[in-house]
Amino acid sequence: MKILNAEDIRLWDQYTIQHEPISSIDLMERAAGKCVDWLEGHTYGDIHYTIFCGKGNNGGDGLAIARMLAKKNYPVTVAILEFGHQGTEDFQTNLARLHQADGTDIRFIQSKENFHPLENNEVIIDALFGSGLNRKLEGVTAELVEYINNSGCRIISIDIPSGMFVDRSSKGNSIIRADHTLSFQCLKPAFLVAENAEFTGELHILDIGLHEEFYQHASGTYEWIDAETVSSIHKPRQRFANKGNFGHGLLIAGSYGKMGAAVLSARACMRSGIGLLTCHIPRNGYDILQSTVPEAMVKADVSIASITKIETDLTQYEAIGIGPGIGMAAETKMMIREVLDTYRHPVVLDADALNIIASQKDLLQLIPAGSILTPHPKEFERLFGETADDFARIQLALQKARELKLIIVLKGHHTLIATTDGKGFFNSTGNAGMATGGSGDVLTGLLTGLLAQGYSSVEAAILGVYLHGLAGDIAAEKLSQEAMVAGDIIENLAGAFLSIRKNKET
Repeated sequence: MKILNAEDIRLWDQYTIQHEPISSIDLMERAAGKCVDWLEGHTYGDIHYTIFCGKGNNGGDGLAIARMLAKKNYPVTVAILEFGHQGTEDFQTNLARLHQADGTDIRFIQSKENFHPLENNEVIIDALFGSGLNRKLEGVTAELVEYINNSGCRIISIDIPSGMFVDRSSKGNSIIRADHTLSFQCLKPAFLVAENAEFTGELHILDIGLHEEFYQHASGTYEWIDAETVSSIHKPRQRFANKGNFGHGLLIAGSYGKMGAAVLSARACMRSGIGLLTCHIPRNGYDILQSTVPEAMVKADVSIASITKIETDLTQYEAIGIGPGIGMAAETKMMIREVLDTYRHPVVLDADALNIIASQKDLLQLIPAGSILTPHPKEFERLFGETADDFARIQLALQKARELKLIIVLKGHHTLIATTDGKGFFNSTGNAGMATGGSGDVLTGLLTGLLAQGYSSVEAAILGVYLHGLAGDIAAEKLSQEAMVAGDIIENLAGAFLSIRKNKET
C-alpha cells in the first residue's frame, strides 16, 4: 500500500473529480457520509455533537457531517472559526445547506470570548484544518485547540488532527489531541511517526472511492508493508528441496554474560527456514549453545570470554549476521574490521557491531553493498548523528542508505526500511510487548536466515521485519503485551509463516 504526501492527496482528489467524473461538493458529501456511517457504527449515537469547523474544505466536511447527523435527529452544535473571509466554495455551499436544515445550532468564533461551554459527555468533531495545513496555528486558533483538548470530551478528528502537518514535523505545534482520527483512502506519513502518536489516537482509514487509476500510477517515497506485499515476496518450498537449497549462514554472536543474545539469534535463524547454520561464539558459550540450539553447528573462538578472530573460510556462507551480545573488546573490534574487509556478500549488522562501527566510522565504507543494518534510534544516532525530529531521522536514513548502498532497518513501532534507491517501507505489524530485551537479537537471526536462503536484501528486510512483528502480535494475543519476552516471538514464528501461507492461498 502506498503512503502519499499532502500534494499527492490533493492531486488524487482532483484526478477523481475530473475522471470519475464527480463534482467536488459531491465528493465531499461522500466523505462526510462515510464519517457518519463510522460514527453510528461505533456507538456514537444518542449523543450531543459539537463540530468545530474552519473555513476550508475540512470545515466543509464538518458542515456536511453536521447536516447528516441533524437529519438523523442527533443534537448538533456547529462552531465556525471566523476570520472574516468567505471560505472555500464547497464550504459556502455546505453552510447554505446547513442553514436550510433543522435541528442545528450554528455559532461563530471570532475571539476567546466566543468559546461556548462544553459538557464532558458530548463528542467533539474536529474539522478545523485538514491535510492542506502548511503553517503553525497561532492566536485564537491555537487557544481554541487548547480549549478543546482540555474539555474532557471525546474528540474525533476528520482527515488529520488540526495543527498536524502531513509530511513534516509538527513538533511544538498546537495540535488537537484526538481519541480517534478518521482519515481518507490511504495512510499519511504523519500517522507513522512516534512524535504524533499522542495526537492521532486510534486511526481509521475510510474508503471514499477516490479513483483507483491515480493510485496505481502514483510514485510516492513510502510504502506500507502489509499481508499482500509480503505474500508477493514469500517463496514457498519446492517438494523435492533439500537443506542445501536453503543456504548456509554464519552467526557471530555472544560474549561472557551475553550468551542469551547468541541463543535467541540462533533459534530465530533456525526458525527462518535456513538450511544450515554455524554459530561462532566465545569458548565459554560452547555448552550453552550446543544444548539450547542443537540444530546449529558451533565454532568456538580461541578466547574464552569474547570473539577475537574468525579463522574459517567465509566464502562458504551465503550470509553472515554479526552483533548480538558480542561486546566492545578491542579484539572484537579488530575481528569486525577483518570480516568486513574479507567478506563480499551482504551481512546483517546489529547491536554491538553497530556500536563498534559507530566508534570507527571508516568501517562504514567497508560494509558490503546490500548489507542490512538494524539500529534502534540511539544506535542510529551514534552512527549518523543527531536529528531534530522523527521526520529528519527518516530523511537521514533514506540519504545514508542511498549513499552507502545499504539497507537501513530503523527500528520502532512502525519500523522503517530505507533502501538503496531512496524508497522507504513502513511495517504494519508489531506491538509494544516487543519492547523487551532480546527482540533485536531475534530479528538479526531471522534476517540472516532469510538472506542466506536467497532473498534479496530488500526482500529479506521486508519479509523479516513483517514476520518478526506478526509473530509478536500472535504472542501478544496469547500472553498479553506485558508478559511477553523475546523468546515468545521465536515460538510464534511458525504461526506467522502459516498466516502468510494462508493469505497466499486465499
